[in-house]
Amino acid sequence: MFGLVFIPLFWCQTPHKPKEVAFMDSQGQTTSLQRLQNVEKRIVKVLELAGGVMDELASPLGPRKDVVQNHCLEFMQLIKDIQVALRDEIKSACEYRPFEKCDYGSRIANEICYKKVELIMSQLDAMKQTIDDYHAAE
Repeated sequence: MFGLVFIPLFWCQTPHKPKEVAFMDSQGQTTSLQRLQNVEKRIVKVLELAGGVMDELASPLGPRKDVVQNHCLEFMQLIKDIQVALRDEIKSACEYRPFEKCDYGSRIANEICYKKVELIMSQLDAMKQTIDDYHAAE
């Protein structure tokens, strides 16, 4: 399994926003799965950049400094973008409360209490009947 690599964000020197392909659902918002697919695409791009740097370093003519530098800058920006996207997804998942406004729990609790009261009332009625029968027999 792959581990996540977290690199300090101050290493990132490019101030541009992430290049994200926008997938929209019917309400015009990206879903969590779509945002994670975008992160996956960025991870693939990071690996391609790393491979490009390795190819450049292995070149028989020697590495071209500008190519290596551009690849490294883009690599670092993508790592930053991946970190931000994953942090946002984790935060979003932690805040997700699908049944927050549902009253099912309280309704069921009320029904259970009602049934308990009915049972106690029937038991009290049975005890009263027993007492009345006892007094009538005397």
